Amino acid sequence: MKRVGVVVFPGSNCEYDARFAMETLGVAAELVWHTRTDLSSFDGIILPGGFAHGDYLRPGALARFSPVMKAVAEFARDGGAVLGICNGFQVLTEAGLLPGALQKNVGLKFLCQETTLIVTSNASVLTSGAALDQELIIPINHFSGAYVCDDETYARVNDSGQIVLRYRENPNGSRGDIAGLANERGNVVGLMPHPERAMSTLLGSADGRVLLESFVASYVAA
Repeated sequence: MKRVGVVVFPGSNCEYDARFAMETLGVAAELVWHTRTDLSSFDGIILPGGFAHGDYLRPGALARFSPVMKAVAEFARDGGAVLGICNGFQVLTEAGLLPGALQKNVGLKFLCQETTLIVTSNASVLTSGAALDQELIIPINHFSGAYVCDDETYARVNDSGQIVLRYRENPNGSRGDIAGLANERGNVVGLMPHPERAMSTLLGSADGRVLLESFVASYVAA
């Protein structure tokens, strides 16, 4: 059975949701403390949501110095599938594994609601199994979820297909309606919405399966 590591920082609070989602898909998932320096036993890595190190400086800014992030960078450099959800997305940008940054939502309001996402690229480990222009209902739960970058970076990620998910109706002021972003190789993806919370229609939506099944299939195929 393939194995995924779910990284846990002090202040993470969505690690059990991520692990449960993986187990629901038949994947062995293990919680990985942020001091770990070897991730070679895993086939995929998830950085879950929460408030890593309390977000005391800014979201993800302290977590990027945790020992595990060097291992995450090496894992990604070797082509491993890495997924950052919400706070995990923030950590990936702070660590330089994804371009740009996340800042406070427009209106300075915490948002906890369902959103509709549009798949704008399937050239990533998160969206490879989705259809272009497919709409997915996925919840958000964040205060600092507005994606920002300079004009040059925006043009580059837009032209190269690195923007993998956009909001149909932008809830937080994110530039270009960006909800999910990949690196150039497509093996590292960050998104603010929570697909692990959209695994069953009993909870409102099962659309998260489309994304997480893609993530699992990406490293099973590898």
